[in-house]
Amino acid sequence: MGILTGEEGDPVALENAAAQGRVILVCEHASRSLPKALGTLGLSDEALASHIAWDPGALGVARLMALQLDAALVFQRFSRLAYDCNRPPESPAAMPEKSEIFEVPGNAGLDQAARDARTEALYLPFRDSLSRLVKSRIAADRAPVIVTIHTFTPVYFGKPRAVEIGIVHDSDSRLADAMLAAAGRTPGGYDIRRNEPYGPEDGVTHTLKEHGLANAIANVMVEVRNDLVREEAGQRAVAGYLADLLVEGLTSPQVR
Repeated sequence: MGILTGEEGDPVALENAAAQGRVILVCEHASRSLPKALGTLGLSDEALASHIAWDPGALGVARLMALQLDAALVFQRFSRLAYDCNRPPESPAAMPEKSEIFEVPGNAGLDQAARDARTEALYLPFRDSLSRLVKSRIAADRAPVIVTIHTFTPVYFGKPRAVEIGIVHDSDSRLADAMLAAAGRTPGGYDIRRNEPYGPEDGVTHTLKEHGLANAIANVMVEVRNDLVREEAGQRAVAGYLADLLVEGLTSPQVR
């Protein structure tokens, strides 16, 4: 039996494909839905509604930004617990056996065949869809920039997090530098920091490396504390702020 049925549709969604803006927005953790074939992975309803299954508010922010920036948006339609599309297939975190305090019984002891089935059903279509979009823009002499949108929990392993927005980069810091410089000039009232609460050492920059660094195009990962974007008003405020930072950042000589 396959991981996805025809009724469940494609694992990846592409919105505003014909966008004229430079930005391609990516949301790897947009959904908490699980493929029917995987059941609940042995988790409670509470766990499946929590941040371990998805990034609450991230898709809402990304969609609002896509409208403001005339940007294309690529997102995964199934939970990162089935496959985390911001991890390569060989990473244990691609199909995590534990996420923060939660054991994930349905991911324990997967053999290679089970891992390959999830990779082929969930990750490869996502990777290939984003890759085709990036390469088509480059071929049309419209080199894009990659911006991935994530959210994080206000408390992690019992420790509160003060940072509200993280601007995360790997070895290419051009867009991150430009956005952080813009943040210093743009009133917003957010606590915004570089490579917090995660950085490349945490293994969170796979998409940036796979689609940004590999194509020599500017890229950045944005992390928003999820208590700020649980409601639509917060999503609109954060999306507007981030869109402004990107618009200004894209005028930077090193990004142009």
